Amino acid sequence: MKKIIYSLALVFMLGISANTVMAAGNRDKNKTELTAEQQVELKRITDRVEEIKHMDKSNLSKEERKELRKELKEMKKHARAMGGGVYLSVGAIIIIILLLILIL
Repeated sequence: MKKIIYSLALVFMLGISANTVMAAGNRDKNKTELTAEQQVELKRITDRVEEIKHMDKSNLSKEERKELRKELKEMKKHARAMGGGVYLSVGAIIIIILLLILIL
């Protein structure tokens, strides 16, 4: 029983370390060039974020602060969509690994 637990722990640790190494190496290779329109849009988003950062939020009402947060979330989603890529959370990776272990 101990051998099975130790071997599963070893496989799990090696699997995690391999994914980390592969993710670190692919970042430079998969960079995509942005078009001129995308660069202008990204510049507009960063300027607006900086403007919101330097804004005095102490005199804003609760609804106005809520609208600012919503606007920032939308801009973040839009900026990530321009960059492309697939993002997996740690929980999703663990569930995938568990499913693979159960299937195999």
